[in-house]
Amino acid sequence: MRDERGAVPAAAGIGLRFQHHEAVLETRPAVAWLEAHTENYMGGGPPIRTLEAIRRDYPMSLHGVGLSLGSADGLDAAHLERIRDVVRRIEPGLVSEHLSWSAVGGTYLADLVPLPMTDEALDLVCRHVEQAQSCLQRQILIENPSTYLRFKHSMIPEWDFIAAVAQRTGCGILCDVNNIYVSACNHGWDASAYLDALPAHAIGEIHLAGHTLKQIEGGQALRIDDHGSRVAPEVWALYAQALARFGPVPTLVEWDTNIPPLDVLLAEAAQAAALLEETGHAVAA
Repeated sequence: MRDERGAVPAAAGIGLRFQHHEAVLETRPAVAWLEAHTENYMGGGPPIRTLEAIRRDYPMSLHGVGLSLGSADGLDAAHLERIRDVVRRIEPGLVSEHLSWSAVGGTYLADLVPLPMTDEALDLVCRHVEQAQSCLQRQILIENPSTYLRFKHSMIPEWDFIAAVAQRTGCGILCDVNNIYVSACNHGWDASAYLDALPAHAIGEIHLAGHTLKQIEGGQALRIDDHGSRVAPEVWALYAQALARFGPVPTLVEWDTNIPPLDVLLAEAAQAAALLEETGHAVAA
């Protein structure tokens, strides 16, 4: 089902934000690929025309935040059609969404809410992934969440849940290494074991981002996935483990809050590119 035109390379890219549109168009920075948030371009007009202009020079992926794959209300058909329209115009190499829910009773929440990891939720998500792939006529990737709580009645480990969705639907996995690290710290999981449990053949993309450490009551600490700083050293180390397990994979540096100058993102991408190059040499050897 996947359209191979403009395939995203196993190289380092950055998230494209409105603040950097002009700089990207004017300077054509030496970055391997770009990723845009799908919902930002659904309204037509200048934003989508700018994205089309940038797309002529770079491979691109589209990353959704509002499809709400885990919603018990079902997918919003109109929203899915708007995603399809943007996909047809941009012809991205990759399309991805979050393993979460964000809509209930016709109201959209300004968050990516975690799911209970149950057989019922697994069946629901699989139906919605299949519906999305059928509409888009292509494979999508699902991203593991960053979480701050767990449901008492969750029966399936998160890593097994994601692997099961990929196995049952044929979708790919967007492995967010920062999210794994954040959730592992918050819940006491083994981040390396999480990586090892994911099916290597299904990993279609990796995300890297910064996070914040917050002190909460009782002297405890909580890590918040806010995409507002440089990638932490511990996440870089986990990324190296991911590459050793999965091989070279398209890798994106996200930065969504406190957005810095473009050069800062390019420097982070260069660090990812260096690790990718090391991995590529190791695989070749």
